[in-house]
Amino acid sequence: MSNGHEEHPSDGRQVGPLLLESLDYVWDRVHTRLAGLSQEEYLWEPAPGCWSVRRTGDGAGDGWRADRQRPEPEPAPVTTIAWRLWHIGAECLADYTERGLGDWPLEVRDTGWYGQVDEALGAVDTAWTAFRAGLGRLGEEGMWGLLGEQWGPYAKGTWAGLVLHAQDELSHHGAEVALLRDLYARRTPG
Repeated sequence: MSNGHEEHPSDGRQVGPLLLESLDYVWDRVHTRLAGLSQEEYLWEPAPGCWSVRRTGDGAGDGWRADRQRPEPEPAPVTTIAWRLWHIGAECLADYTERGLGDWPLEVRDTGWYGQVDEALGAVDTAWTAFRAGLGRLGEEGMWGLLGEQWGPYAKGTWAGLVLHAQDELSHHGAEVALLRDLYARRTPG
């Protein structure tokens, strides 16, 4: 009898460790690719109209905010490395953590982010550590648990499915950051 979702195999095999090992592999690749990121690279705008992270106001105590518009324009604008790191760290990892794995791990919220590359890299690491620790506490049964009402239209999805989604986010946005770094290194003056 079906209860509305597929049951996981009961032959002793576990999907959790396999999913987490794959996610860790992708994170290590992305994290390695961020090594040596410079301040200029971080905020480099390779095309007109880029979305980035920008200072709010004009005083020394002002914060920084990521450009964001809902719904996104079509086509979506090119984004800077700073914007991508905000998206990975805050919109993805920190948000996923707060929706069922632990407390919000960052000092900033919403579109708030960091103008300095070292602070941004530290925040992404912090968000990753909280997210990964929360996933580790789920165990095999927890991986098959439903996300819950805090996930809105995705409430009936599983944590295992979210791990796959997170891997996709890290893979494709990490690849975009890597491409931007390659283009920055080969840009022509002027």
